[in-house]
Amino acid sequence: MASVSTLQSLIGGRWLGAAAAVPLHSALNNSLIYHTHAESIDFDEAVTFARKSGVPGLMALDFQQRAARLKALALYLVERKEELYAISHLSGATRADSWVDIEGGSGTLFAYASMGSNELPSSNVLHEGPAMALGKKGGFAGTHILVPRGGLAVHINAFNFPIWGLLEKFAPSFLAAMPCIAKPATATSYLTEAVVRMMHESGLLPAGSLQLVIGSTGDLLDRLNGQDVVTFTGSAATAAKLRTNRNLIEHSVPFNGEADSLNCAILAPDVKPDDVEFDLFIKEVAREMTGKAGQKCTAIRRIIVPHAMLDAVGTRLRERLSKITVGDPSVEGVRMGALASKEQQRDVAERVEILARGNEVVFGDADGFAPVGAGVADGCFFSPTLLMCRDGLRNDAVHDVEAFGPVSTMMPYADIDEALALAARGKGSLVSTLVTRDPKLAAYAVPVAAALHGRVLILEREAAVDSTGHGSPLPQLKHGGPGRAGGGEELGGVRAVRHYLQRAAIQGSPTMLAAVTGEYVRGAAVNESPLHPFRKHFEDLRTGDSLLTHRRTVSEADITAFGGISGDFFYMHFDEIAARESQFGKRIAHGYFVLSAAAGLFVSPGVGPVLANYGLDNLRFVKPVGIGDTIRARLTCKRKVDRNRKDVFGVGQGVVAWDVQVTNQDEELVASYDILTLVSKRE
Repeated sequence: MASVSTLQSLIGGRWLGAAAAVPLHSALNNSLIYHTHAESIDFDEAVTFARKSGVPGLMALDFQQRAARLKALALYLVERKEELYAISHLSGATRADSWVDIEGGSGTLFAYASMGSNELPSSNVLHEGPAMALGKKGGFAGTHILVPRGGLAVHINAFNFPIWGLLEKFAPSFLAAMPCIAKPATATSYLTEAVVRMMHESGLLPAGSLQLVIGSTGDLLDRLNGQDVVTFTGSAATAAKLRTNRNLIEHSVPFNGEADSLNCAILAPDVKPDDVEFDLFIKEVAREMTGKAGQKCTAIRRIIVPHAMLDAVGTRLRERLSKITVGDPSVEGVRMGALASKEQQRDVAERVEILARGNEVVFGDADGFAPVGAGVADGCFFSPTLLMCRDGLRNDAVHDVEAFGPVSTMMPYADIDEALALAARGKGSLVSTLVTRDPKLAAYAVPVAAALHGRVLILEREAAVDSTGHGSPLPQLKHGGPGRAGGGEELGGVRAVRHYLQRAAIQGSPTMLAAVTGEYVRGAAVNESPLHPFRKHFEDLRTGDSLLTHRRTVSEADITAFGGISGDFFYMHFDEIAARESQFGKRIAHGYFVLSAAAGLFVSPGVGPVLANYGLDNLRFVKPVGIGDTIRARLTCKRKVDRNRKDVFGVGQGVVAWDVQVTNQDEELVASYDILTLVSKRE
């Protein structure tokens, strides 16, 4: 963090800013804590630095190496997290609120480091196969590849998650070799600046891979081209304005928007007040209202309950909200902090006034709202506010107006179809929750809700044991929603990395496709040598190294023995009459016997570089193998992934995927699969 109160931008590899500009205040007591800087940013310099330094620096690493950097960066930030917690306190966040932002952010780095290590190649070409034959003679084929775009990513973030918001976008774009220019919302930019300083000081990021803009983006978007990407999190109105930037449209610059939405929670008609699920519903709604003081794009804004349950839900929520102590999170017992700024406080108050027209205030500031802590009278606190709209079908405001704070509105429904109709009135949301014990009801309702919601949580007692809750986007699952929610998509595992890569279809001979993809493609030229591929160390193996095995004729004794060992006495293997009357017309060998026999054909049994077989992918039994059929296998090195790891003895290891084709005496394919092995490097 800067030693002075003026925040700085990181542009062109240097920190910029000394003169004070916009004052930033503590959400707790409105005291002055920082200024933005007054100096103008040269966005031509920023874009040029990203293109000329950031892109080459990231491309000098492969997917695996960038994944390793993400893991090292996550560890670096975790060691310094308490510094970030201290700064986050100024935003009005409780420790739990800050945990989601700070450790949720580093956790996302860990997640993408792991996913990159497990799922991406040790190159900069991601093969999106399988390759497919495009001709009858086998000389022409096609497939798809994903490659780095060669451009930069501009990430524009909201105020509510100044660290997680940065890192959940940075992680996949960094893996995709796209340098980032990050622009946080001004109100909490001091926290983003602090984490970017740490990242910069770590020495783990190639020059130009991350730049920071404090203040306006100026003409930045006007300097982008079709190789670049823009992502945005914030209000739907701002998203619409940015999306229609003339330069973005003219150059077809991808724009990914994630906007605030009126998410909902539905209490299904099968749930009664004495059920565990009723308590789960109340807890989930209250948590979403008070966590981050309701300042979450995923927060529950609409509470949709059966007519008969409306008063019961209102009473239970009122009881629960009355026990929430609001104030300075440093005071023991405080469970809800402040809104991020005075501007936000005014905005929420104005929107609550609109929502209250014609509706009832079930709980609000008239119910003993009194924040605790020194100086809190000047802070940005807002009472948890629960409204009741008794006719949600005829009240447009509850489906159109979002108060971005601890505010939610209850509304009744007559049946599940009406509940789903009310949910749809939000015109597209990030997430919805359905609380039910009835699997049939869930099977009916969820596909309907999914059409207008980016994520659906089905909550009941079994899921509650591990559930991360309604409002928590996870790195493994997509975050985003249709319509009002922005129409964008973030996270979702390696899907997010693919968003920042360019997909291209390639056509050519199998040999050429293999050369381009870095993977063996069936039909491509193979390399056969007297040395068995399993006798080669990781460095010595080449994709296309291949072994065509000797043959083995399958006997009745093989089938009998395998049945005895496996316990598999399925009639197709042992009942002569039933098998003869089947579509195959004869007894056939177990598929897994064919697999085992093939392993016996291609294995090299002595001690060598191959350490373990730890996986099998894409298994297909293509054609039956009967008694008297003769099989053999072709084993080919398909793909190598250097995960840059060593064993307990300090010897390096890599992962090798082998293509296996098992054929019969007529050269017909009978089984097809990939096996994954751990292969040691030379000492």
